[in-house]
Amino acid sequence: MESNIPNEELITSKLIENGNLLEEEEEFHHLNNPADGIKPIIKKYLGIPNHADQLGNKFCFTDGDAKVEVVVVTDEIIRVRLAPHGVFLEDFSYAVPKLVHKAAEFGLFENEDEFRVATKSINCHIRKEDFFISFSDKNEHVTSTDAVPMHWEENVQFGGYYVFCTKTCSPDESFFGLGDKPTEFNLRGKRLKNWNTDAYSFARNQDPLYRSIPFYISVNEGIAHGIFFDNTFKAQFDFGGEDTTKTSFWADGGELQYYYIHGPHMMDVVKSYHILTGTHPMPPLWALGYHQCRWSYYPESKVKKIANGFRENKIPCDGIYLDIDYMDGYRCFTWNRKYFPDPKKMISELAADGFKTVVIIDPGIRVDDNYEVFKQGKENRYFCRRSDDYFMEGHVWPGRCQFPDFTNPEVRTWWGGLFDELVQMGVAGVWNDMNEPAVFGAGTFPDDVRHQYDGFRGSHRKAHNIYGMQMVRSTYEGLRNIMKNKRPFTITRAGYSGVQRFSSVWTGDNVASWEHLKLGNIQCQRLSISGIPFCGTDIGGFSGEPDGELFTRWIQMGTFSPFMRAHSAGDTKEREPWSFGEPFTAINRKFIELRYRLIPYLYSTFWEHHRYGFPILRPIVMHEQDVTLNHFRQDEFTYGDKILVCPVMEPGQLTRNVYLPKGKWFNFWTYELVDGGKEVPVATPLETMPVFVKAGAVIPEYPVMQYVGQQEIEEVKLNIYYTDYEVNSFLFEDYGETFAYEQDIYLEKKFVVNGNSRQLTINQSMEGLYTPRYEGYHLNIIGLPFKPGKIVADGKAVSDFTINTDGTVEFKFSKNFKHIEILK
Repeated sequence: MESNIPNEELITSKLIENGNLLEEEEEFHHLNNPADGIKPIIKKYLGIPNHADQLGNKFCFTDGDAKVEVVVVTDEIIRVRLAPHGVFLEDFSYAVPKLVHKAAEFGLFENEDEFRVATKSINCHIRKEDFFISFSDKNEHVTSTDAVPMHWEENVQFGGYYVFCTKTCSPDESFFGLGDKPTEFNLRGKRLKNWNTDAYSFARNQDPLYRSIPFYISVNEGIAHGIFFDNTFKAQFDFGGEDTTKTSFWADGGELQYYYIHGPHMMDVVKSYHILTGTHPMPPLWALGYHQCRWSYYPESKVKKIANGFRENKIPCDGIYLDIDYMDGYRCFTWNRKYFPDPKKMISELAADGFKTVVIIDPGIRVDDNYEVFKQGKENRYFCRRSDDYFMEGHVWPGRCQFPDFTNPEVRTWWGGLFDELVQMGVAGVWNDMNEPAVFGAGTFPDDVRHQYDGFRGSHRKAHNIYGMQMVRSTYEGLRNIMKNKRPFTITRAGYSGVQRFSSVWTGDNVASWEHLKLGNIQCQRLSISGIPFCGTDIGGFSGEPDGELFTRWIQMGTFSPFMRAHSAGDTKEREPWSFGEPFTAINRKFIELRYRLIPYLYSTFWEHHRYGFPILRPIVMHEQDVTLNHFRQDEFTYGDKILVCPVMEPGQLTRNVYLPKGKWFNFWTYELVDGGKEVPVATPLETMPVFVKAGAVIPEYPVMQYVGQQEIEEVKLNIYYTDYEVNSFLFEDYGETFAYEQDIYLEKKFVVNGNSRQLTINQSMEGLYTPRYEGYHLNIIGLPFKPGKIVADGKAVSDFTINTDGTVEFKFSKNFKHIEILK
């Protein structure tokens, strides 16, 4: 029986004939008050799972209404999705471009207590009693378990649901990751929010900042696992803050969708996270050099004066940045011809002196019908609109602006093509700023702004956290298309998980203070293990005034940041490396030169990230997660796995304790051999900082240059540190600016070093199709416990070697050697 009359209640009656149920008939009765039948909105929890289905690597469980999908991705990764009323959203993610199934063996098992999805490495348990989901390793040691069933609450205003997941938090459990949070490295006890925010001169513990990286790593009982909550809405994480026994994450919309990523080591978790979200492409080699920036260097004469300052002071530098004042009225893709009458000529002259030019681009496009970029965007309907079809308008640097919808692939293609003129002028890199997105006065876009979202539709609630990522994606893809086989360099302020596929980042508008030096150290380590390897800080602080000591200590830390750039606000004193006079200029030069000497090592760690998913900066806990005290160390880190660094972060500090992981380490400056597994006191006069090299390491070194590629490499120096146990090192070489490495035109060299009290052996093996132009190595052997009497390389005696007063041994040999023995 059907009725179109509103305000009725559905009643089910049963028709019975001769004692048999024939059918159910629906009847309606009028209600005096229709609101009486509406239930209040409350949180709803999963019920009792009563059914399981399998389709390939996907398993579906239901309580009769809600559904939970468990997807086996790899042997170590399982995805969990919740559909409150049984209907999943379309499967789309900007963070995970393609979900690749790589698990070799998996299956569904059932007993009276649970359903269990198992791979050869991990188990996902679905408890029949209450729909609790937990995970265990192959030894059935439980690593993660729900504290309450997954739950949700209807969002009346926008539709959809607030979604919640709460897991148990063990007493000694530690948490790491979540991007650029300016707080203690271990997040235990913190409650944090993901909502990209322009945070000028941010303070310690301020939250949120510029990026949203919903990925964290748990370490408990010596075992690590990760949770990647792939939800772009405003999200929050509570790591035992409100209730010390519970860890929660929740979002204002979208699906409750997360990946459980098993370790057991933190390194394993990060590598698996990169399987999902990708790694950073190899940067152009020059991008690893020193960069100089200010808001703003203008006019042209000022830019040239800065460039000349580097060459006259013999301080290496590869990149000079132009902030918003290079534009005509802050209009993107234009030039202020008063300040820069012939930009192509200027860029060409800078390039002739070894400088790459990087320009800033913001998303706000001035509303001006005489402005070609605005005209094109308006004619093609490329700008964001609000729910009632008004344009999204807001004020930023140019005045009243409209904003491209970078979630539309057609808009991304258009925007990427706009860089053609800049590239033809010689611009080498693009800096994407203000893309949280930031709007003066309002903070950001209103919630009702609509986005195309690659055909999957969404309001700004859904698109806000990925807006900056999609902007820099369009920048990177446009540059790659225009520059053909040349690698683009991009940097972005805002981003979401996966942004590393398109861009480097910096930590934003920091402050010239010792506290921000400490925060920058933590933030770069955190970004690195959160999947964003190419990161750095504004050296010296963006706002405020550093003194010479603070600036120099920041240069020292920046030497070992993947991205090294000094940057400052326009209302501060200039801060180039020579701005503070002696002795600071000489010390800054020394460390920037060290950066250039170490470029082959830095570049090789980048390859280890790109190819294998290793983070570039590695906190101490990543080396020794089984040592609980290391969960709270946040000063020391390693660059790659061979060089350990401990920045000096207190004014006037002449000595400090440094923790060295187990093993043997050489003081980089003195060659003193130190046993690890403990803290050691280290002298820290201004001209130095604690740097240690792992015993057995092979550290490649280039000659000092004023810029990358200034001269042909005639030989590579190999600094080889003695060890009495086997140690592997790697050296990656290629053209440094093309994508030929994607066709295996590269050379990956593996060095194996081992020794005893009477000999040291060095073996080299190679793979790849690239041939470097230099012919030989200059080998520098450090820390030999004996005086060498004989050196044999590939069966030939090396008679021409030098024993220096510091005990080092130097000789030269072919780059293609396979086996070298140094004998007592």
